[in-house]
Amino acid sequence: MLVKIYGSAIHGVSAQTITIEVNVDTKGVGYHLVGLPDNAIKESSYRISAALKNVGYKIPGKKITINMAPADLRKEGAAYDLSIALGILIASDQIKTEKVHDYIIMGELSLDGSLQPIKGVLPIAIQAKEEGFKGIILPVQNTREAAIVTNFDVYAAENIKQVIEFFNEDKPLEKVIIDAQKEFRDKINDFPFDFSEVKGQETAKRAMEVAAAGGHNIILIGPPGSGKTMLAKRVPSILPPLTLKEALETTKIHSVAGKMGANTSLMTTRPFRNPHHTISDVALVGGGSYPQPGEISLAHNGVLFLDEMPEFKRTVLEVMRQPLEDREVTISRARFSVNYPSSFMLVASMNPSPSGYFPDDPNNTSSGFEMQRYMNKLSGPLLDRIDIHIEVQKVEFEQLSTRRKGEKSEDIRQRVLQAREIQQERYEDLKISYNAQMGSREIEKYCALDQASFDLIKVAMEKLNLSARAYDRILKVARTIADLENSETVKSDHISEAIQYRSLDREFWNV
Repeated sequence: MLVKIYGSAIHGVSAQTITIEVNVDTKGVGYHLVGLPDNAIKESSYRISAALKNVGYKIPGKKITINMAPADLRKEGAAYDLSIALGILIASDQIKTEKVHDYIIMGELSLDGSLQPIKGVLPIAIQAKEEGFKGIILPVQNTREAAIVTNFDVYAAENIKQVIEFFNEDKPLEKVIIDAQKEFRDKINDFPFDFSEVKGQETAKRAMEVAAAGGHNIILIGPPGSGKTMLAKRVPSILPPLTLKEALETTKIHSVAGKMGANTSLMTTRPFRNPHHTISDVALVGGGSYPQPGEISLAHNGVLFLDEMPEFKRTVLEVMRQPLEDREVTISRARFSVNYPSSFMLVASMNPSPSGYFPDDPNNTSSGFEMQRYMNKLSGPLLDRIDIHIEVQKVEFEQLSTRRKGEKSEDIRQRVLQAREIQQERYEDLKISYNAQMGSREIEKYCALDQASFDLIKVAMEKLNLSARAYDRILKVARTIADLENSETVKSDHISEAIQYRSLDREFWNV
């Protein structure tokens, strides 16, 4: 008897429906699995055999042929265990049902028949609804994530026996329903850190506000203990809240990477990713034998924080250059290529020297040669892609000991939101949303300079020997500063402040 059951495969951040054809032939004995399965799927026969035996069923001693179509698409992972097991039971007349074709069925089997969670549930559910399936049957840990998809039946199962009873119409499965809009609204302002906890550092806070308002990349330069990491961790609290569309985009990426918790249905706050400096280039940008999203994609619509940036391997940093410009990363293989979105705000930090205290090192332990070698770990083209370079000074005792709270993140966020609203209105007919995404055409149109501003930036270009990319970055930052002041034009004081945010271009650092 031939039976068709439907599963799904992940390709990038989208899903493709897989038809699992199971044929049980009364003549002959054997178990044949075809259709480009990986080793985890090939091993499924052992898990399925033990699971079925432990819930009172068995794999028949007949010739079983299983084809996973389309046969030229590689399938991977143990998520097909449940669908293959049900196909065998139906094809061998141990289950009699006509409604199995209405559902996408996915889940990994344990030897006792219980179901383990799988990756990529949200894109699978979205694709299943688009293709007209009635619903999806999943391990209970994955159902809240899939239930984000409205007007679509999501059923939770703890073990394969419950699924068998559902198709035998002995006992219904639990249908999971959540109010995605309510969950989104309830948790949209849930932040663990607040800028009011930061003592002093008013200049750095202002730079952070400008960076958040325009979506600009920023690097913090300062001695150990000056608060660089503390400032960076609070950036998400002043960024505009995620839209529902952005939340779904972000959730899809985390779902594919298997980063969603069992009780999490939707990403409601912007992600903050903080990889260690020992990370590899593949782990940062994504890839592998079976491509997975890297840290820059997990930071999509959020913040990527690189603490002690010069300690990262140079090859790791250099692979970020193209994603920083294009806001997506393409991973190519011989037979296919995968695109992952990577529109993130880069926040980096570094010490000013190997000792950490240049130029105020009391023991003068950093020689000019050591300084040059340390600074050379960051290439010019990479620094050009960072809009704001800000020095973070050591916090004095009087500031540390004060009981007065700083400005709250909520107040800063309101100013950022007002600036972003101006930008969204300005770019409503374009494919960009904020100033950091401007191209040369938009810069020419929206960053027109008066004579005083022109003379000022000309002097800065000549004195600091800035590149054309740095020139564009200054104009973008100046446009954001103007938006924060609700100014229609870019003025000389906006240009002056933007130039001050190019610390690493000054002669002071070129020792």
